[in-house]
Amino acid sequence: MADWSLLPKELLEDVAKRLGSPFYLLRLRSVCASWRSSFPPRPRRFPFLTNYGISDSTLGFHLSKRTVFLLAPPKSPDRWLLKIEEDVPGRSHLRNPLSRSSPCPLPETFPKVLDLSRFRVFDLGEEYALHHVNFRPLVNALGGAANLYREKVVFMWLGDESSDYVLLTIHVSGQLALFKSVEKRWTIIHEMPSPYDDVILFRGQFYAVDGTGRTVRVGLDSRSPSLAANPVYGGDKKFLVESSGELLVVDMYLSDDQVDWDAEDEVSQVQLNGCIYERTVRFKVYKVDEGGQKLVRMKSLGDRVLFLGDDCTFSASASELAGCKGNCIFFMDNFFYTSGEEEGTYKGRDIGVFDLDSGAITPLSDSPEAAKLFWPPPEWVSRTSQVQTEFEGLAL
Repeated sequence: MADWSLLPKELLEDVAKRLGSPFYLLRLRSVCASWRSSFPPRPRRFPFLTNYGISDSTLGFHLSKRTVFLLAPPKSPDRWLLKIEEDVPGRSHLRNPLSRSSPCPLPETFPKVLDLSRFRVFDLGEEYALHHVNFRPLVNALGGAANLYREKVVFMWLGDESSDYVLLTIHVSGQLALFKSVEKRWTIIHEMPSPYDDVILFRGQFYAVDGTGRTVRVGLDSRSPSLAANPVYGGDKKFLVESSGELLVVDMYLSDDQVDWDAEDEVSQVQLNGCIYERTVRFKVYKVDEGGQKLVRMKSLGDRVLFLGDDCTFSASASELAGCKGNCIFFMDNFFYTSGEEEGTYKGRDIGVFDLDSGAITPLSDSPEAAKLFWPPPEWVSRTSQVQTEFEGLAL
């Protein structure tokens, strides 16, 4: 029988470079002492980002990373979707999978440490958030209000994870903003026929989509982006999602006059605290055909399920999930509507489910099996996580 601890260090380093998630490296390092000593752990904190070229109102920026996991107990079809943010080495925070907020208070039985070696873990996606450094002490009190932009940030190392890096986000003006560590400055990309809606890292390259559906590939030279697909117009907000190796554009339509509203039960818009919230009424999905520079309408996602969050998008096969059918989209619904339980009360921002087969949108609460993916934490998490291992534990 082969002694895996004797594998050459060069081979282990090559394997480590191909691991897409720090979690997988963590698992690799925990196999044995010789594997752990073959390569150092990846850095836990991101360097300080200067404000040069973009802002005079802050000392600089702090970048935090959050990872979306699908957790499963051994030999069980059960699943739990969670997002973990680590801003201080060795200490993590639990976040709602599709939003920037923290979940409701955890049950008293929820473990203080998750021993991930006791679960099957699937890494579904990651997201990044920018914060003002001088606002940092107030982050816990202000939540997402301390973010530089309430838009997605995408990040890429330019070599190994001790080398240079670059990140892309959307400026408050709707233009793209690029930060290169080697230059230690921000660059605004002024090319903008229409304000941008979303950005993504796909196959090692940055892509962005604007409000018309025009999709571009963003190079690192800060020049005008290259056209990947011409616009389709139509909807109100565009998302970029990777699914089965394809880049998709998801077009969200908000409150539509053609919808048959029941005035006694709900309204298309509700003004709350001076803000107008619109209801999502449908989606269209397109595949980016970069060779033809066009978006190709997709009638079905097959077995795939798409998740549209505030700061990240990701996808999974329905067969990997519990209680979900394929050809569906889970998304954060900004619509506030009467609960029907007490006049004048409203349900807050919640998760909606769009079925591409029927075209129907329902609240997550109408799908109790699918709702188990999100909240509350399943009992098997508390039963399984009783011991923290040296390498695998996540302190919450």
